[in-house]
Amino acid sequence: MSATATAAVQEPVKKDSVPEIIAASMVGTAIEFYDNYCYSIAAASYFGMIFFTSVAKSNPALATLMAFVTFAVSFLARPFGSMLFGHFGDKMGRKKTLVIALMTMGIATFLVGCLPGYDQIGPWSVVILCICRACQGVGLAGEWSGAALVATENAPADKRALYGSFPNLGAPIGFFCAYGLNLLLESNLSQEQMIAFGWRIPFLCSAVLVIIGLYVRARMSETPVFRKAHTEKRTSKHPLRDLLPYWKEVLLGTVAMGITYTLFYVLGTWSLSYGVKGLKFSQSDYLLMQMCSVVFFAIFIVVSCVYADKVGRKKVLFVVTAGTLVFSFFTPLLLVHSAAHIMIFLCVGFVLMGGLFGPCGAYLPELFPVHVRYSGAGLSYNLAAIFGGAFAPTIAQALVSSKFGVAGVGWYMAIMAALALLALFLIKESKDKDYEL
Repeated sequence: MSATATAAVQEPVKKDSVPEIIAASMVGTAIEFYDNYCYSIAAASYFGMIFFTSVAKSNPALATLMAFVTFAVSFLARPFGSMLFGHFGDKMGRKKTLVIALMTMGIATFLVGCLPGYDQIGPWSVVILCICRACQGVGLAGEWSGAALVATENAPADKRALYGSFPNLGAPIGFFCAYGLNLLLESNLSQEQMIAFGWRIPFLCSAVLVIIGLYVRARMSETPVFRKAHTEKRTSKHPLRDLLPYWKEVLLGTVAMGITYTLFYVLGTWSLSYGVKGLKFSQSDYLLMQMCSVVFFAIFIVVSCVYADKVGRKKVLFVVTAGTLVFSFFTPLLLVHSAAHIMIFLCVGFVLMGGLFGPCGAYLPELFPVHVRYSGAGLSYNLAAIFGGAFAPTIAQALVSSKFGVAGVGWYMAIMAALALLALFLIKESKDKDYEL
């Protein structure tokens, strides 16, 4: 071994401080979910009238359904983003890849806020919207998996799930920022002003968050686990090819996490549209109820991760998924014009959402060794986004408009939860692979 190589091996492994790890892993995920929430609110409330104007004049429900379809475009682009950023994340490192993913995501979101509507350029407005949404999806695909690795590959072995909660806590922070800003705008602007220009403001404001995120990401160090693997020449030149033997982990991880996305976008996106247009709550009132309930989301991300470190990720996910299956059958009883019933629906739903989303930050990365971890965890996570979330608002809206009504939404959630339970049963318990320094 050369002197240079020996020095590299013996060189102490530098770790970022815990606050630096929290900031670097959480900031991008917060922006990711802020972007998605802003889009989901706009799709549920305004995009039908702005980008499908001719349809909205005769059939507002169909226009909303079409707006939800554009919402799905981002998810369909995610697997391509996973393969792209996973390749470079496993080959070149987590840090550089995360910076590029954040820039891709941020630029696309800002451009959505600049788009002309149907009245200005006709159908081209929808085409450009879908292109921006696809670029959002590509950037988003590289974000979560890299952020999860920044956290877990810096974590002590007995606190890996807790550290894995750091990027996931970005979700309620992004939710709170997006819904809070929209609530502020709704409270101070008329409906006509929101349609004319107010809906653009949250998208344009994302530029501030992206600048902060880039500053934080530029200062962070490469993870010590990846640096050690790189020094020992255990990284992959062809991560996607090397991921092929782990196809079962990718498939089962996708199905196991599908209910997480289904629950999430039924609670956060579809229920907003149904609550305002179907149950006749005001937009501001429903946004406020969602903001209050998301506190439970944040709390139970941490609670579930603490237990996941004590008893195992799989056990926690199995119990919470079973709880989600039971909750699904109460959905029709709770989705009525009653603030108390809606608060129970949202609060219990977000408790379960926190319990599902929290442990996945450690669970999915631990299914894969270091040389394909970015690719494997990212592909599972983003395929789950398609499988469980991409069409969740559209499916829920279509079911409510059919003979099944709100009961159909409950059965839809129950089926997704049952499939997740089956996948968790079949998948092997997560093991520590190449985490030791």
